Order: sequence, then C-alpha cells, then structure tokens
Amino acid sequence: MTRTIGIGVIGMGWMGQVHSRSYRQMVDRFHDDGIRPRLVICADDVEARAQKAQAMFGFEQYTTDWREVITYPEVEVVNITAPNFMHVEMIKAATAAKKHVFCEKPVGRSPEETAQAEALARKAGVMSFVGYNYRWAPMVQYALQLIREGKLGQLTHYRGRFFAMYGSNPYGMLTWRFDRQLAGLGTLGDIMSHVIDMASMLVGPVKRVVSNRHTYIPQRPLPVPGRGTHFSLGQPGDPSGEVTNEDYVGALVRFDNGVQGSFEVCRAIFGPKCEMAFEVNGTRGAAAWNFERLNELKLYVPEGSGLHDGYAQILGGAEHPFHGNFSPGQGLSIGYDDLKAIEARQFLKCIVEGKQGEPSLSAALAVAEVQSAMQRSWDSGHWEDVRSLRQD
Repeated sequence: MTRTIGIGVIGMGWMGQVHSRSYRQMVDRFHDDGIRPRLVICADDVEARAQKAQAMFGFEQYTTDWREVITYPEVEVVNITAPNFMHVEMIKAATAAKKHVFCEKPVGRSPEETAQAEALARKAGVMSFVGYNYRWAPMVQYALQLIREGKLGQLTHYRGRFFAMYGSNPYGMLTWRFDRQLAGLGTLGDIMSHVIDMASMLVGPVKRVVSNRHTYIPQRPLPVPGRGTHFSLGQPGDPSGEVTNEDYVGALVRFDNGVQGSFEVCRAIFGPKCEMAFEVNGTRGAAAWNFERLNELKLYVPEGSGLHDGYAQILGGAEHPFHGNFSPGQGLSIGYDDLKAIEARQFLKCIVEGKQGEPSLSAALAVAEVQSAMQRSWDSGHWEDVRSLRQD
C-alpha cells in the first residue's frame, strides 16, 4: 500500500537542500516501505534561492513567505531549516495548523525556547522529529544494538565530543550562528546538542554536570545577506563585528545509571574537520566511533581465548542497520546525506504508523535540560543537577 505525504520545507540554504534531497532519496532507498514524500512547496526569503530549490528538487511551488508553507492545504509535514531565531514562531504556527513538524537542531535559541516548542507539539497532538542525524549512522546503530544486548557488559565510562574547524579561520564570516540574538547559544546549542543526544541514546539520561566555556575568536568579518554559507570567508580589512556566543564548551557528566563521562565541543579548534565521536566502555567490552570515519566501528569484545584481546576495526556492511539500503557489501561506504535520508524515512514512518518515534521534540527537551544545567554551572562554577523544563 502506498502512502503519499505532502512536504513543505522552510529555509533553502545548505541544510534545506539536504533535507529536500533526503526526501527524494528515501523513495529509492526505502522503496518497499510504500511511503512517497511529495515535495509541495519550499520557502526562502531570498527569492532566487527559493526558485533554485524548486528547480533542483522538483517542488510544485515556491514562496518567499514561510507562512504560505504552513497554510498550504496539501502540506502535511512542515520541515524547518531556517535560522534558530525563527524556529519557535514557525513551530507555533505549524502546530496550530495541526501540521507535523520536522525541526533542525538546535530547536530553540535557549533551553526555554526548546521547552516551549516541545509543549506546543505535545498539546497539539502532532508528530515531531529533530535533526540529530548522527544517531542514524549504521555503525552507531550497531553499537546501540550491542549495548542493548549486553555485549559490552555494564557501562562504566562515556566520552563524547564534536570538534569542527568551521569557525577556526578568523576570517570566517560573522553569520547568524555567531550572533547570540539570532542563534542564541553558540556551540552549546549547535554541536553540543548532537553530543548530548548521542550520549542520551547510547547511555541514558544525564544526572549532573559541571561545565565551562570560552570564545577564541571574538571578532569576525560581516557577511553579505543572501550570499555564501557559514563556511564562507571574508578578507583582511572587511568590516567586522563581535562574536556574542561561545566557541568552546567542556563538561564532566554523571549519568542517572552511574556512568561517568565527559563532553567537549569546539568550532574554532584547528585539526579535526568534523569529529563527532564517542568512546563507551563497559565491564565486558568497549566501542568507539568517529563521524570522520563513519563506516567504521572500533570494537573490543574479548572472546576469552586470549587470541582476540584488543580493538578490532569493523567495517559497515549490509548486515548492519540501514546499511543494506544503500550498499550491498562490506566496505562500500555511505555518507552524510544518506544519514539524512534514513532520518527522513524514520520520521515519515512515524506518521504512517501513527506512533511517535525518536528523536522527537521530547528528545530535544531532554537535551535542552542538560544544556540548561551547563549554563547554570558556567555561572556557579559548581556541579549542577539536570532539572525538568517541561511546560504544562
């Protein structure tokens, strides 16, 4: 049985294009599901970008007014890839119209905004999803499977990090991501959200944190509206402005189940290109994964014979979750856009089955509660408990 779902995408920069492409790709990669996304309308306040997106991805309509996406009668899913400061307003409008919501992270500029978004979706009774795409890597899903099966024993340690160079060049443009008024939090909201979500999925809820922050590059060249991405560079002598949120966040964490760990993120580090990674240790084994080598898992599960006593490198293949939908053999790699196709499929599957899956806006709220505790630790200089931010 085939089910067609009307899609509207708001924000046609790089991430909006990735999402649009993912819906097209999932028809091929998950054809047997019978789910057929229909790209109905896309929106961007830069008309040329909206027109280009329509031509590239085959949207039936385009608009420069995001509200038209929400009011369009044939749109069932509102996919939000606009800047952070617009998210809550868009979610409020979409949920009021009883549309399902897919929102890129970070959902809100602050933990409180994320809590507001979660409450809107919950009270409206609509499905929601958040773009924590790294959790869908086949080798991450395999590590999760091993943990749930007890193959690593009782977990004891977890280290999560996300190091990226996109802000390491001092001539990197002062895009909205570096502006607290537009983006809200810096790396705590942007890339720490991935680290917290991954840890929560693999290990469980975080109980307590102690955290610090730092901004390495306080001034950046001003961007030209509608041109380039947050990877674009300015030139010496260009007009500049102040960076108003953090480049770096580090934290020690204690999980509810007693696991000890650490989280660390930086956008201005020099060396790692996109090192979203974790190491997890248990009483019977250990595993490690790094997005820069996303098709590999380092696995240590001793057999007791002494012949296998150390980490082994496992290559992704069709026997691992989702991998076979893209490549039939071991060592045939998949990439970033493929993770977004898996993500799109998982969300639309929730809608077809009428059952909310994860990561929903509830998962984003759990992330926000940890972020809130980290912020309080910045001010207090002490360990802080993770507290509920749920709005009734």
